[in-house]
Amino acid sequence: MRGWGTAGLESHRRSITKAITWRVLGFAVTVGTTWVVTGEAGLAAAVGVVDTLVKIGMFYFHERAWNRSRFGRSQPPEYQI
Repeated sequence: MRGWGTAGLESHRRSITKAITWRVLGFAVTVGTTWVVTGEAGLAAAVGVVDTLVKIGMFYFHERAWNRSRFGRSQPPEYQI
């Protein structure tokens, strides 16, 4: 089990990368949905940008908070033979 030396936590870089790639997909969905509903490409882009920036930050902090939690994680053995 790799990574137990740091309690199995993900790096900040990995958390940021995951947040960005997820939000690229979310941006496309938000812009597309807003454009269909309003018919205004400029408004759709603006909503997509604001939504993406807010959600990238929220995802990052949510991910870091879960990394501090032991909920649902198996514990490494105290010793190995």
